[in-house]
Amino acid sequence: MSVTHYVAIVEDAGPDVAVGLWFPDLPGCFSAGDSVEEAMENAREAISAYAEARASEGNPLPVPRRLAAIKADPAWSADFDRYLVALVEAPRAREAA
Repeated sequence: MSVTHYVAIVEDAGPDVAVGLWFPDLPGCFSAGDSVEEAMENAREAISAYAEARASEGNPLPVPRRLAAIKADPAWSADFDRYLVALVEAPRAREAA
């Protein structure tokens, strides 16, 4: 069984500010935490909740694009110069349920 990963953009604005994380291929799906590590830990849970919401509407998760495709997308290309980038493993369908 293959593993699906989504590209995440991580914004770490510094001390005393929460770290934000969002997914170009999952509109409206985001995570946060007091540190990059915590935001990353919360990210799988965010994808799982997003998957549940989409499933309740009869929609599967979108197929993730390759990093090169997201970097070439004008809507996201500037974010790669300003923020960290990470890959987050999506929970398998039975884990998300």
